[in-house]
Amino acid sequence: MSNAIVIIPTYKERENIRAIIDTVFGLAKDFHILVVDDSSPDGTAEIVEELQLTYNRPSETKLHLLKRPGKLGLGTAYITGFKYAIAAGYDYILEMDADFSHDPKDLVNLYLQCSEYGSDVSIGSRYATGVNVVNWPIGRVLLSYFASSYVRLVTSIPIRDTTAGFVCYRRTVLETIPLDEIKFVGYAFQIEMKFLAWKFGFQLTEVPIIFTDRTKGESKMSAGIFKEAFFGVLQMTIQSWFKKYIPGMTSQTSSAN
Repeated sequence: MSNAIVIIPTYKERENIRAIIDTVFGLAKDFHILVVDDSSPDGTAEIVEELQLTYNRPSETKLHLLKRPGKLGLGTAYITGFKYAIAAGYDYILEMDADFSHDPKDLVNLYLQCSEYGSDVSIGSRYATGVNVVNWPIGRVLLSYFASSYVRLVTSIPIRDTTAGFVCYRRTVLETIPLDEIKFVGYAFQIEMKFLAWKFGFQLTEVPIIFTDRTKGESKMSAGIFKEAFFGVLQMTIQSWFKKYIPGMTSQTSSAN
């Protein structure tokens, strides 16, 4: 059995899902895959089920699928996936998009940063060495870049790409963070996960990547997602002032000190 699993949340990714699965399974590192599909009306899950016949064997399940009853949000999809991966015994749990905006080859670097080089969380960063984004309009680049700058200013977290969704976690990080208390469901979920990992004292490392905007399928970005992040970060930071974060503990206790 592989010690690492890649979680890929999907909603209407029929045009991408077969290629992304084939590419990940073609890497030198033996990754398993968990697709968390929110009842895609375009048949995304059915394609995954077809591929399970190719990749799965009685002795090993490489391609896992969880089908949810509707579009419930990115954050809850990942939390569902995290719990599944922990229960299945994986030591390294990675997350990535289905649309090739994250280059699957970079999965190996993210994995090695945690498995060999001592990081607890490795982040595929668009902004660690400047701005490494391809095919985004300048307005969206600026919005994303300054959103991360805003998060750093408010929270003091030492990460340049706080909204990145290309991440590898050591199992112990996800066992420590109280997943049932995560508040955000959109892309702000990525901010909250990094913030909590940092507050609990885990080592976060940014790994430079080149982010390429999708060429197939449709973006899930919306104004509401940015609104959640903008106001939610302030609330999250203020609430953290009254909590203790103890490494290795799965609960946070209120403190007036």
